[in-house]
Amino acid sequence: MRISTNTIYETGTNLMLQQQETLIKTQQQLSTGRRILTPSDDPISAAQVLSITQAESLNKQYSVNRTSANSSLGLEENVLRKVTSLLQDIHSSTVYAGNASLTDTDRKILATELRSQLESLVGLANTTDEKGQFLFSGYQASTKPFVQTGLNVQYAGDQGQRLNQVGPARQIAVSDSGIDIFDRIKNGNSVFTTAADALNTGSGIIDAGSVITPSSLTGDNYEITFTVAAGVTTYDIVDITTGLPVSLTNAYVSNNVINFDGMQLSIKGDPANGDKFTVSPSSNQSIFKTVGDLITALETPSSGQPGGTRLANSLNTTLQTINNSLEHILAKQASIGARLSEVETLESVGSDLSIQFEQLLSQLQDVDFAKAASDLQRRQLYLEAAQQSYIKISGLSLFNYI
Repeated sequence: MRISTNTIYETGTNLMLQQQETLIKTQQQLSTGRRILTPSDDPISAAQVLSITQAESLNKQYSVNRTSANSSLGLEENVLRKVTSLLQDIHSSTVYAGNASLTDTDRKILATELRSQLESLVGLANTTDEKGQFLFSGYQASTKPFVQTGLNVQYAGDQGQRLNQVGPARQIAVSDSGIDIFDRIKNGNSVFTTAADALNTGSGIIDAGSVITPSSLTGDNYEITFTVAAGVTTYDIVDITTGLPVSLTNAYVSNNVINFDGMQLSIKGDPANGDKFTVSPSSNQSIFKTVGDLITALETPSSGQPGGTRLANSLNTTLQTINNSLEHILAKQASIGARLSEVETLESVGSDLSIQFEQLLSQLQDVDFAKAASDLQRRQLYLEAAQQSYIKISGLSLFNYI
């Protein structure tokens, strides 16, 4: 078979180029530390690397989101801790306001301090995060949630909760609506509320009452009216929702328990003829209104009677609602704590996944340096052999045999 000189040259050149290409590829693997330089090197492994890399990228983004969620929830928890401390101070001031030795001037001074505490409370409710977004404005992060005009505080946000994607199938609330934190607080004993009529002239003081038979509750409004005749005090209980009497001409004994329709309460002191007390279903009342009503009560002259009794009834109502506020805030803190705990758990899981992804990627694409170094030496020998053989073959000619 005749082989042309040109074919010999081309074959030798191609073999050397192939060896050079293989050598360069091995050098690149050693310099990059990667076994797979292009998808064609190992299509199956390359596809797996792409899938794992995408999953790893998502996991990193979830980690960023979890860090942000942890920061937001931690700030909210800290704010509510300060709110709790402030409410405890207000509670102490309310108890102190009931001291019989205080004068109207003393109570006005106390009211001035409470005005300052109310402003502090509104300031906490309008807290912003590091991005300047309001914590308690719902979805309207750029809207100041609470607007104060004197003792009146109005909510300007919405009822939404901002969510953060902290896992493949988990969104978590990283904020709470201000109306849910500061406004949705039940007054009274959280089931019903008691109150003395503003026109009462006697010394009757009503307590917050309690539920004794939940199944007997009607949710109606009631009125207790006192009658004093010939030195004998009696009272009538009327369901003013239906207009029907519950019980009539009951003998009154100070501080005795009064039971009706699943509820019990007591009135102490000496109610005057015509004095009235109401029992109504509990409703939502904001922290700000509770403090505002307290300030109004302390700024109203109450020396003597019936001012002293009116103040005592007002303070009793305020103390009960502040207690409810404290319980409500503590419940919200517990909810935030549970979310923080979940974020920490998810972050721990995410960290484990990140390690697994790194290990899988290393197994799929990292080069075996010992093997690659050995291959490099072998490829260099192959290339040198190809070059030497090319030199010898290319030097052959018919003239060598003449």
